[in-house]
Amino acid sequence: MLDCEAEMLTAEEKEKLAHPVTGGVILFSRNYYDKRQLKALIEDIRRYANKPLLIAVDHEGGRVQRFREGFTAIPAMGKIVKQSATTAQSEAYAKACGLALAYELKTLDIDFSFAPVLDINGVSQVIGDRAFSESAVQVAKLASALISGLRLVNMPAIGKHFPGHGSVAPDSHIALPVDERDFSDIEQTDMVAFAKLIGQSLLDGVMPAHVIYKQVCSQPAGFSEHWLQQILRKNLSFNGAVFSDDLSMHGASVAGDYIDRATLALNAGCDMVLACNNVKGAESILDGLESRVALNSEKDKQKQARVMALYGRNMPLGLQQQYKDAVALIQRLNVSA
Repeated sequence: MLDCEAEMLTAEEKEKLAHPVTGGVILFSRNYYDKRQLKALIEDIRRYANKPLLIAVDHEGGRVQRFREGFTAIPAMGKIVKQSATTAQSEAYAKACGLALAYELKTLDIDFSFAPVLDINGVSQVIGDRAFSESAVQVAKLASALISGLRLVNMPAIGKHFPGHGSVAPDSHIALPVDERDFSDIEQTDMVAFAKLIGQSLLDGVMPAHVIYKQVCSQPAGFSEHWLQQILRKNLSFNGAVFSDDLSMHGASVAGDYIDRATLALNAGCDMVLACNNVKGAESILDGLESRVALNSEKDKQKQARVMALYGRNMPLGLQQQYKDAVALIQRLNVSA
């Protein structure tokens, strides 16, 4: 999954979209001027790819909302509980957020947002109020409500950052966080929300953290066969798609150069790798993995099938009033905040 530099495709990007290794595009704020322009960009992406291609965005709400002007202001998830008088009210707010963001993205032919965040609001410098709550049980309840809103619009839910980024302070964008806790501690705290939602078949995808859980495995979770194949696939019985976090983040640097990072992540159990904000790094992955596509192994066929199961889910008709009601509820939440 690649990114684009600006509001229109460059000649080089048009070529890269058609590359056999390219399976998706993630959009950023720099790709958005207004809805008309974004719609044209997405149409161009799909045309030049000339194949089924996932288009995604980080559109969680709060400080992580890539498109602003012309879109509903989705609040930070951590504000929902604080502004709610009852559990029922907080769940209604969360469902409204899921429905509104999914409706607005799907209308523009974006397949999904990398959401919800299932981390707890602990000591992390990068999570904070991106999380629903300090309690994993409450995170699971509110995330479930948000997913019910996503599902009304037929949008996949991608939970992140497995098994939990909230209990380690450093930001994996600029550092390599190391969590010193043992597995039982992680399992009984941060991992609870992931386990609950996977058990309820509510997650279509998962994004692992660029965090080393030192007492469990020496590799960050996104490069760890133990975390992805033993714990996530076998122990939790997760059968959806696994997306790496951005391989350009500092937390991924422990895995080597870009092709090493991509290869290690795919071999560990990721189905699709993200390479953003570093054109040369992404190009090295395209070149390095081209021979792997030619081999077309059974495992890689399974990876592709899991990823493409998220593609092209049409939005049901007749949701306009539910969307308007959801926006009205979010506006009330924003005013009270």
